[in-house]
Amino acid sequence: MLELIKIKNKLMKINLTHKINNDKYTEYIYEAFDIQNKNESNVIVEANLENLPKEWNIGVVYGGSGTGKTTILKNYFKKEMDKSYFDNSKSLISNFDWLEPKDATFLLSAMGLSSVPTWLRPFNTLSNGEQYRANLAYIVGSASENEVILIDEYTSVVDRDVAKAMSNALQKYIRRTNKKIVLASCHFDIMEWLQPDWIYSPSKGRLEIAPSLRQPTIELQVFRCRYETWKLFKHNHYLTEDLNKAAKCYVALFNDKPIAFMGILPFPSGVIQNGYRISRVVVLPDFQGLGIGFKICNWFGQVYKNDNKTMYIKTSNPALWSVFNNSNSWLFCGETKGEEKAEMMQSKKQKTQGDFNTSTRISKSYKFTNFKNDINTNLITFNADAWKDVAQNQISMF
Repeated sequence: MLELIKIKNKLMKINLTHKINNDKYTEYIYEAFDIQNKNESNVIVEANLENLPKEWNIGVVYGGSGTGKTTILKNYFKKEMDKSYFDNSKSLISNFDWLEPKDATFLLSAMGLSSVPTWLRPFNTLSNGEQYRANLAYIVGSASENEVILIDEYTSVVDRDVAKAMSNALQKYIRRTNKKIVLASCHFDIMEWLQPDWIYSPSKGRLEIAPSLRQPTIELQVFRCRYETWKLFKHNHYLTEDLNKAAKCYVALFNDKPIAFMGILPFPSGVIQNGYRISRVVVLPDFQGLGIGFKICNWFGQVYKNDNKTMYIKTSNPALWSVFNNSNSWLFCGETKGEEKAEMMQSKKQKTQGDFNTSTRISKSYKFTNFKNDINTNLITFNADAWKDVAQNQISMF
């Protein structure tokens, strides 16, 4: 039996009463621990949520196991936990069929699940971290306007670095779409990344209006690396696992973990003077949602600009288009359709035997102009011999 009790100071108490079916096991407990009430068990959970702020997007009910987090969510907000439903006979992205395909890609990317190969795999083949992000995308994306989204055991089954990246991606999406979500969690390390508007602790019985927390700084170590490092990242590139052998390769480490890869190529001689292009930029799925890929592009763009070189990037990913379009550091240069690319290749006599395969895929190009920040970009010098030595030294890391 469940009973909701309100007292004068607006504190709500949830009284859970359960009848005990007695047997030899319960009798043993009564005698061993001197239990007096042999008819029913009672649990009282305090839910002091009556003074929530008028305007909020993210709330957290925080506490250890057994403190009543789930009970509070289900009974105060009068609904069951939100769940997702995936058909494992379909690709992951095909399960978001209430959205147009392009909108589905934006939703998944907003949750930090921006690996195109992952979109094409069934849900049951994904890693724990990828499945968790897919679940979040499904639940928050399908929520109706003014609905309070409830998530139980938030980030309990994922690596803590993944939990932080996921929290950062989730809070940005929730605030951008002006939705409401309440998360039950036993982990406090996500708060700075989640930026909740309020936090409630059942054990303390106290509602705290969360102050604006400053997000922690993400510090990456960037190294020149050997071509073989690409093997760690190639399965997550959205177009191809190939990489030009001439590419200068870099790896970014976070907490001593390799999480991002950058491959850079020069433009052919005479095409663009001192021009270089980002051939590959890949962030591992567990660390997507922190904006790492774009920050690395900015950093290398400035490094090359400091050496009187110009960086370009060409991408077919719509999620990246919006990021580069909204940046003051990158200038849109133009776009190329699949048919146009085919014509250019034919004019260069690169047509293979038989029909030439074309697509409607659009690629957009951007040029790095300037990025004013306080990052020290003197860590890498344009010295081929130094690069070679660093590359050899890094082989032991992998």
